[in-house]
Amino acid sequence: MKDVSAAPTSSVGALPPVSPGALDPEWVDEVLLAGPGGEPCLFFDAPVTRDELRRLVRERQAVLGAAGLRRGGSVAIRLAPSLALVAELLASWRTGARAALLDHRLTAFEAERALARLEPQVVVTAEHPVSGGPARGHYRQRPVVTARPGRPAEGPHALVQFSSGSTGPAKVIGRTAADLVAELGRYERIDGVPRAGERMVSLASPVHVLGLVGGLLHCLHAGVRLAFPGRVTADGVLAAVAAGPEPTTLLGVPFHLELLGWAADPPRLPQLTGMTTGGEPVRAQVHDAFVDRYGVRLGSMYGMTEVGVIATDLHGAHRPELTPAPGLGVRAVDGELLVSAAHSPYLDPVGADRWADGWLRTRDGGDVDPGTGRVRVRGRLDSQVSIGGLKVDLTEVEHAVAALPEVESAVVLHGSAIEAYLVLAPGGSTARVEERLAEQLAAYKRPRLLHVLEQLPRTATGKPVRDRSALAAAAAAGAAGTATAATAAGAAGAARRA
Repeated sequence: MKDVSAAPTSSVGALPPVSPGALDPEWVDEVLLAGPGGEPCLFFDAPVTRDELRRLVRERQAVLGAAGLRRGGSVAIRLAPSLALVAELLASWRTGARAALLDHRLTAFEAERALARLEPQVVVTAEHPVSGGPARGHYRQRPVVTARPGRPAEGPHALVQFSSGSTGPAKVIGRTAADLVAELGRYERIDGVPRAGERMVSLASPVHVLGLVGGLLHCLHAGVRLAFPGRVTADGVLAAVAAGPEPTTLLGVPFHLELLGWAADPPRLPQLTGMTTGGEPVRAQVHDAFVDRYGVRLGSMYGMTEVGVIATDLHGAHRPELTPAPGLGVRAVDGELLVSAAHSPYLDPVGADRWADGWLRTRDGGDVDPGTGRVRVRGRLDSQVSIGGLKVDLTEVEHAVAALPEVESAVVLHGSAIEAYLVLAPGGSTARVEERLAEQLAAYKRPRLLHVLEQLPRTATGKPVRDRSALAAAAAAGAAGTATAATAAGAAGAARRA
C-alpha cells in the first residue's frame, strides 16, 4: 500500500476509478484514509486522528491475516457502533476481503441464521456483547476474531448487508467497491451535504446504509468530522452537537425527531445547521414541529440498502418531492418507482426477481414529475388494498392515525380488515381516536380494529415492524394491549382484550 499520510483529503471530482470486477483494496487508502494525519476525523469518547485510525487499521489487518483472512476472503463483523467496528471494516477492505455487517442487536439465533446464509471464513464479535441498558450512540468493544470453515467471496462484492426485513424476509445484498465509490460521488454533488471542515453527529448505525455511507464513509472521504453521541437521548444528542464549534448536521431517522422533541428546553446551538433523516417519510406535523423548535432545516433522503441514496431534499424546499441523486436514473412504471442499477444486488434468491435489464424495482409507489424530474414517494405498493372494490392506501390511513394528538405512533395493516397498531399519547383513548378518524377518513378507509401497544416493535434501523405476527405478539404481551372493534362507519365497538 502506498503512503497516504500526507495525501490531501479528496475533493469533488477526485474520486479514483475502481474496477467493478475485483476486490481492489487500494480504494481504502485512496478514498477513505487519505488526509492530514494529525487532524481528528472521528469522535467517540475521545477524538481519533487519521494517523491513529490508519495505525489501528494496519494493526487489525495483521490480526485478521493471522486468522487466515486473505484477499478474496470473506468476513462477518458483528460489533456495536464503535471505533472497533470502523477499524475491523476498513482492515477487512484493506485486505481485499468481502465484509458482511451484522447488527449487534440480533439475537444469537438470528446471528447464527445469518452466518449460515453467508458462510464467512472469519467472524468478528465482541468479547463482551452489549446487553440491555440505555441506548448509546457508540460503545467500547474489544473484538474477538474467530476462523470458521467458510467460503471465500464469490464475485466482486466488498460489502454485504441485510435489508431491514420490516415487510418480509431479510434480503442478502452485495455491493462492490465501485458501487460505494460511485455513491460517494453522488454525495459530493448533492446540495446540503456536509463538506470539509464541517461536522456531523450521526444517530444512524454504521452497520446500515444511511449511517455507513451517508455518515461514516462520506465523512472520511470528504474531510467531515464525524461524532457519535455517548447516549441516544435528547440531552445526549444535543450535548454531542454542542461539543464542537463547527457547523454541524444531525443524521438520523424519524424516530430521532421524536426523541429530540422530548428535550424540555433545548439549549441555543448556533453550530446546528440542520438535520437529515432517512428510512421513512416524515409526517408534516413532525417536520413542522422540529423546524419550529430548533429553527434549522430538516431535510429528507430516500434510498435503499441495494443502491444507497436515490433522491434528496436536504433543505426541505420541495416537500414532499425529492430531487434524484446525480448520476442515478429514476423512473415510474405503472405507479412503481424504478432505479437504475448495473447489476442485481442480491446474493441469494430472495428478492432476485426485482432486478432486470438494468433497473431495480423499489416496490415503492410514486411518480416522477415530467417537468422538474422530481420524485414523489407515495408509500409501499403492498400498502394498497381493495375494500369493497374501492382502493385504499394504507399509508394514507397510517399517517392520519399517527397525526392525531391522542397517538404517539402507529402502524396500519390489512388482514381480513384494516387494523391499526398504535401507541397512545398520555391521556389518549381509543374512543377519542375513533371519533377523530370518523371526522377525517371515509368509512371504508377507517380501521375496524385498534390494537393498543406499549411501544411499537422496530427494526434495527428504527423502522416500525410491519409483520402482523410480531405486532400481534407485542399487543398480546403489553399490559395495554387491547383491541377495540368498530363498525365500518367508525362507530365505537365493544373493547376486548388482545
